Amino acid sequence: MSFAAITRQLDELADADIAEHSQRFFKTGPGDYGYGDKFIGVRVPVLRKLARQHRELTERDLLRLLKSTIHERRLLALLILVEQYQRADDQRQQAIYELYLAHTRWVNNWDLVDSSAHHIVGHHLHRRSKRPLTQLARSDSLWERRIAMIATFYFIRTNELDETFRLAKHLLHDKHDLMHKAVGWMLREAGKRDQAALESFLKQHYCQMPRTMLRYAIERFPETRRQKYLTAKI
Repeated sequence: MSFAAITRQLDELADADIAEHSQRFFKTGPGDYGYGDKFIGVRVPVLRKLARQHRELTERDLLRLLKSTIHERRLLALLILVEQYQRADDQRQQAIYELYLAHTRWVNNWDLVDSSAHHIVGHHLHRRSKRPLTQLARSDSLWERRIAMIATFYFIRTNELDETFRLAKHLLHDKHDLMHKAVGWMLREAGKRDQAALESFLKQHYCQMPRTMLRYAIERFPETRRQKYLTAKI
């Protein structure tokens, strides 16, 4: 199916009420992180189904979707890239990884990052140098920093936690709330695999952590333990 046919299909699935809700939920107003993003109102499960149907889409048409001003088109492009990466040989996986990193300016909202970063960047760097994650974590781009952190979700799922803790320490003083949430979320996921390792990290750094980051990280702790961290009584 061509780019034109897919965009027509998306337009037919559009829902104005869902779009209006998404515009608010993803903070698209002046001064917000998603300012200027446009939604047409297609839900994520529908986009996932379309991604499976159109996983053979050409790179040319994928890039046309990814560079769209319409949020759902960009998300669909990323979901298709994930589908393609998971079925590709080593050479094609390398190409998809490079394409992804070359176009991060369009991976520009938290759901776009969270739907793709660990599946592509995390998977690709699992048995390779983690230097690209360090470079992303040092970026001026909020979304590249989030890509770096969320990419470690793939490592966590294979019980490899060192990179999560390393990047969390590097991003401890990030100014953006979306990074506080991302770091706290990945710390919480690491803690599901190794509670002692998370506690060791927290005991060193919890007093410096932004409140949101800490709350996310300790969300699954027993209430008495949570309160000790929140009141600095550890």
